[in-house]
Amino acid sequence: MLPVPGVHSRTMRIGPYTLPSPFLLAPMAGITDLPFRRLCRSFGAGMATSEMTTSDSALWNTRKSSKRLAMEPDEEPRSVQIAGSDPAQMALAARQVVERGAQIVDINMGCPAKKVCKRQAGSALLENEPLVGRILDAVVAATDVPVTLKIRTGPDPQQRNGVRIARLAEDCGVAALAVHGRTRACRFKGCAEYETIARIKDAVTIPVIANGDITTVEKSLEVLRLSSADALMIGRAAQGRPWIFRELNHYYQTGKYVQPLEKKYVRDIMLDHLNELYQFYGDTTGVRVARKHLSWYCANLKNSGDFRSRVVRVDSASEQIRLTRNYFGSGNPGIEGDLLAA
Repeated sequence: MLPVPGVHSRTMRIGPYTLPSPFLLAPMAGITDLPFRRLCRSFGAGMATSEMTTSDSALWNTRKSSKRLAMEPDEEPRSVQIAGSDPAQMALAARQVVERGAQIVDINMGCPAKKVCKRQAGSALLENEPLVGRILDAVVAATDVPVTLKIRTGPDPQQRNGVRIARLAEDCGVAALAVHGRTRACRFKGCAEYETIARIKDAVTIPVIANGDITTVEKSLEVLRLSSADALMIGRAAQGRPWIFRELNHYYQTGKYVQPLEKKYVRDIMLDHLNELYQFYGDTTGVRVARKHLSWYCANLKNSGDFRSRVVRVDSASEQIRLTRNYFGSGNPGIEGDLLAA
């Protein structure tokens, strides 16, 4: 991989795995299912971690959990994220996901959602450093695969303990650390703190992955420079724009902007994604899941307001497909020329 002038280049490794790209898909509940991970990897995401899964394996028999834990052989390295607050339960969950095929176990200590934090899981754990240590020790000891950790910079702006958590993680044997550059209290408001991530990077020798507000090629280079991170994790910016990994990799490798996608290619991406969702979930659930993805796609398409208002209201897979094809039809003057929104 050729370095972009002014930006350091480093091979990103997690345990025995050398990642093909420093741009990774962030695990996102309700979003990074198998079809979306597969799609982002096709555009060059260096790794795509599963949706967050509860560590209570007694709940894994539900259809929803089985979909969250779905993996395929060529998705490598296969990283599965678990969340919980009981060390023994987390250790058992780690063993069980490895038995199912996970090659990396990722621990969620970054989610700020109330329903997760009220169970003292996710980013709520950042307030209890001794418990963090017990969980990390238990999970690392439970399996032979690399364990990674996702955190925030601290519970709130008055308690930024990300450096201490990072050192603790390294001492416990965590193989890599992803840091969302906000505190739990900040949720997704304000600007990500790349300087805090840089201090975390300086404090440990394990790979550090920066996350938060990475939306463009230019912003990715700025974040690499400000944070000195080994890799970047892309979350919300990939929603409706999975080709962002193509843009990032091309510029990082060549120093040049990639040519925009042609209209017919964007059409085929969306249609293929819809069909993957229907096959994965079945038509009824697939249509419901597709609605949010269609809304995100529309946010990146010009003159898509009418299409969006109609396609998210229909109840059949065939009608979603028909409306999508019609939107991209040659007779639609609203999308002639430059299709993608700025």
